Amino acid sequence: MLKRSLDVNPATFAFFIETERRQKMNKKILNLALPAIVSNITVPLLGLIDVAIVGHLGAASYIGAIAVGGMLFNIIYWMFGFLRMGTSGLTSQALGKRDLDEVVRVLLRAVGVGMLIALALILLQYPIQKAAFALLTTSEEVERMASLYFRICVWGAPAVLGLYGLSGWFIGMQNARFPMIIAITQNVVNILVSLWLVFGLEMGIEGVALGTLIAQYSGFVMAIGLWLHYYKRLRLRIQWRQIWQRSEMKRFFKLNSDIFFRTLCLIAVTTFFTSTGARQGDVVLAVNTLLMQLFTLFSYFMDGFAYAGEALTGLYIGAKNRIALQKMIRQLFVWGISLSLLFTFLYGVGGRGFLGLLTNEKVVIDASMDYFYWVLAVPLAGFAAFLWDGILIGATESRLMLYAMLVASVSFFLLYYLLAPQLGNHALWLAFLVYLSLRGIMQTFMWKKKKPQRV
Repeated sequence: MLKRSLDVNPATFAFFIETERRQKMNKKILNLALPAIVSNITVPLLGLIDVAIVGHLGAASYIGAIAVGGMLFNIIYWMFGFLRMGTSGLTSQALGKRDLDEVVRVLLRAVGVGMLIALALILLQYPIQKAAFALLTTSEEVERMASLYFRICVWGAPAVLGLYGLSGWFIGMQNARFPMIIAITQNVVNILVSLWLVFGLEMGIEGVALGTLIAQYSGFVMAIGLWLHYYKRLRLRIQWRQIWQRSEMKRFFKLNSDIFFRTLCLIAVTTFFTSTGARQGDVVLAVNTLLMQLFTLFSYFMDGFAYAGEALTGLYIGAKNRIALQKMIRQLFVWGISLSLLFTFLYGVGGRGFLGLLTNEKVVIDASMDYFYWVLAVPLAGFAAFLWDGILIGATESRLMLYAMLVASVSFFLLYYLLAPQLGNHALWLAFLVYLSLRGIMQTFMWKKKKPQRV
């Protein structure tokens, strides 16, 4: 019918069909990526709101306490990010197989493991707190208030880790809208409650911590409510005795242990980057911090497309649809390359102006220009690493992701120590670019090698 109406030769007709299919694939990718991007941008606002509120309390120690407390929780929760990533891959594959019983079991396993980890964090909060502050150098006042912030917010661990499992499950179910709605709700609750507790009830740092805690539980409760309302038919498929099957738990922990160790490498590189800049003086530290904000902004967008890769890769592998999988990966990389070129252009044209929004220190902005060309190279060097991470998580090929991360991390440290005496801070940025590039390159070749076994 379409062919007859177009009145064209078979080759042209095939072109139109392929274009239509590509548009449908792009729509699927964007339906997952855009809400995920909004969520990524929204999540850091929880910490930023806390800083903004205490910044009006009149003492620098308040800001220091929030910075230290927030950093501790970022590191702790970052390590357990596998609860979200692993869950999305397993869920999307089960969905692709139309195995709704396993879809439910994956969710309950993820949330159950999250609750056990949260319980351990609560029980071990005092040793964790002591160990953390033994490694940090702060004033007594900052340590006192940061400890108070930590002791209140640690009770949010069940909500945070439980929400990791639910968010990963929603994404695996091809639903990125719910995590976005939850993230926005958390920020609104955090703003309103924290302002009331801090300025209305004059609770100071305790008010900020309680506002964060209430926001975390509001998000968790909302996620449960959305699941109960929109996925209520799945409740009939809950079979408690099958949740902890040995073979499935072994697969769950194998996948997530790879992601856990990969995350430790990521933390090591990120922490080293910051601490090394700090050892080179306040100006270099400020320069590196500002320039990394440009990388962070880019990462929010690429992570959104990585989430789309997770969900769709798992779905097509579960459904054994090789053609759709290959088409999706091609389109995903079209988006990745396009966004990388766009960010490179925007940073090249308006980078100095963007830095001016972050600071009015002319010395720091001028010093940043000496390193700015490294930032221009980051999008093209790093986009493949983000996309392959998402694809490999969806394919539950976490071991390949870990191998690439190990090689890239070792290369980062070796290259820095070899070149630092000659290049100084430039060696740090060069090593970081090589680290990003190696991850993408290695994952590309490893995927091509294993692809025939995949679908």
